[in-house]
Amino acid sequence: MPSDTVAALVLAAGRARRFGNDKRLAHLPQRGPLLAATLATLRPHFGEIWVVVGIEDDPVQLGIAKDIGTIVAATADQGMGASLAAGIRMLRVESQAAAVAVMLGDMPWLSEDTFALLCSRASDRAIVRPIYRGQGGHPVLFGRGFWGSLEQLTDDEGARSVVRRHQNACIEIEVHDPGVVQDVDRPWDLDWARRHGR
Repeated sequence: MPSDTVAALVLAAGRARRFGNDKRLAHLPQRGPLLAATLATLRPHFGEIWVVVGIEDDPVQLGIAKDIGTIVAATADQGMGASLAAGIRMLRVESQAAAVAVMLGDMPWLSEDTFALLCSRASDRAIVRPIYRGQGGHPVLFGRGFWGSLEQLTDDEGARSVVRRHQNACIEIEVHDPGVVQDVDRPWDLDWARRHGR
C-alpha cells in the first residue's frame, strides 16, 4: 500500500550540464524517459508525489503525469538546496504528511524493499537515510520537524548540512541496494542496470 504519511519530493530542476543535454528525457533501456522511469518506481509506495522543476520546464513534455504535483523553483539555478527549499515551502502548505522522502529525478533503480523499509521508520521527528557499503544514498526521509531547516537552504549542497546538524535524530539503515547511490551523470550511466545484472 502507498504510504499516506510520507510524501515523495523529486528534485528535477537541474540543467544536467555534465550529461550534455536534458537527461530527464534521456531514454532508459526498456523503461522510457529517465525522469518518468524514476517516478514510476515511486508510485507503488507514495500516495503523494511532487516534482520540483525549473521555471522554463513543461511538465507534460517531461512526462510528468497529471496526478503528480509540480512545484516550480524560480531560483533553481542557485543549486539543489534552492530547489529543495522551494519544494518544502509548497509542501508545508499543501501536504499533511508527517515526513518527506527527498529523491533525485535520475535514480530509477531503487528496489521496492528499500522504499518500504525506509517508510516504515519514518516519523515527524526523525531523519531516515539509506547506507550502501558505507555511502549515504537517497531517498532521505525528513520528518516534518526538520522542514523549517530545509526551507532555509540556498546553495548547491542540498540537505547535507541539515543532516549534519541533527545527527542525533538521524536513523541510518544499511541496505543491500546499490540503486540508492546510483544516479545518472553521464550518458553511459543509463546502461548501469544491464552492466550490473539489474
